[in-house]
Amino acid sequence: MTFLIFLRTLILENMSDSKTYKGALSHPIFEYISKASKNLQLDSYVIGGFVRDYFLKRGTPKDIDIVAVGSGIELAKEVARLLPKKPKVKVFKTYGTAMLRYSDIEIEFVGARKESYNEDSRNPVVEDGTLQDDQNRRDFTINALALSLNKDNFGALLDSFNGIKDLESKIIKTPLNPDITYSDDPLRMMRAIRFASQLNFIIEEESLNAITRNAERLDIITRERIIDELNKIILSDVPSVGFLLLHKTKLLERFLPELTNLQGVDEVEGQKHKDNFYHTLEVVDNIARTTDDLWLRWAALLHDIGKAPTKKFDKKVGWTFHSHEFVGSKMVYKLFKRLKMPLNNKMKFVQKMVFLSSRPIVLASNVTDAAVRRLVFDTGEDIDSLMTLCEADITTKNPVKFQKYHNNFKIVRDKIKEVEERDHVRNFQPPISGELIMETFNLKPCREIGQIKDAIKEAILDGNIANDYDEAYAFMLKRAEKLGLKRE
Repeated sequence: MTFLIFLRTLILENMSDSKTYKGALSHPIFEYISKASKNLQLDSYVIGGFVRDYFLKRGTPKDIDIVAVGSGIELAKEVARLLPKKPKVKVFKTYGTAMLRYSDIEIEFVGARKESYNEDSRNPVVEDGTLQDDQNRRDFTINALALSLNKDNFGALLDSFNGIKDLESKIIKTPLNPDITYSDDPLRMMRAIRFASQLNFIIEEESLNAITRNAERLDIITRERIIDELNKIILSDVPSVGFLLLHKTKLLERFLPELTNLQGVDEVEGQKHKDNFYHTLEVVDNIARTTDDLWLRWAALLHDIGKAPTKKFDKKVGWTFHSHEFVGSKMVYKLFKRLKMPLNNKMKFVQKMVFLSSRPIVLASNVTDAAVRRLVFDTGEDIDSLMTLCEADITTKNPVKFQKYHNNFKIVRDKIKEVEERDHVRNFQPPISGELIMETFNLKPCREIGQIKDAIKEAILDGNIANDYDEAYAFMLKRAEKLGLKRE
């Protein structure tokens, strides 16, 4: 028994950098886990994102992963028993994991394990294993870092794959052969690119090449899991970092061909058009500087997808993309449906932004009250989002043009504010209802009622009458007279 204890201590010393990081474990939950581990006579470690983010100084985590060399489920139950408020333990027997919440932190417990995979699934065959086995199965060296929660070496760092060095060098690499790592679980390819985008890290060259070699393996991953990673890339500070890597490794075309179809510049009779793929990435980066709204960022990503199917060359005017906003908005629904994304108001918001994306640009050259009223009416509460998108769409490198376009959009914004304060057309309903029209002219439901209502709305938007009951009522009487209707 003495020899086994000596051997275990020797292994831990070789795996550790001999330093302890008790400061990382100042949260009370770690003392409870340490005590529970001692009670069950098993070793436990905090591993993965918590440890990585501690060294990156990324702030307070919302979730913690605990590995037990033994039963993670039993450890979770023992921790819950020791905690003052006895939190409920959720057990996932299929995966051999358990989870509890403590002080707004989600803690997941799993037994140390080794894994093997079938070619057609990312769900592994799991066996009990050692801490080394568990570190081997991790996706990246920076996520294989572990801190001991055991009494005899509490806070010791166990770094089997030089993860600390990779953190310092800002490198993403796999613990084992990257072809095996990515083929076993292809979602790791998306995660590698997501971490590169979020952390501004570089993916090791061999690892990056392995992603390209295994790109087709992504097809076994559910659309929901892919979009979960993609959303994190979109929400990163500079989303183009992730999208350029997705494109370079041939992953992007496997789930978002509408975007990759925008790449390329055609030339006819010496006339070219801009590369709309790289333009789109610039727009997404621009909007990322001004908003964290995921769905507005999606709108920026998709605002030009209608240009690929509508691109034509006209000898008189050159390259055209007629109705690309309308076509693009229709493509949004099909894209969201295929990728198992929400088909609710979030999708409709993206559709609206894509459909209206050029309206303020056209308006900027001739800012009339009527045009502004119609824009505000059609956009409703999303007018500010639309203007933010249009301002992000300015990617010219000519400083004079850049300033001119922004000045024009400032004029549009000022006019929107002026018109809205005066006319109140945002989401307005005409002051005259269908019921009032029916009562006034003793009508049953008929076409003329809709005609009168539409005429009143158009008159208000054109500025011919105010958004006012009395003016609208007088207009109704005149319009009805033209239709041959008599007041009762």
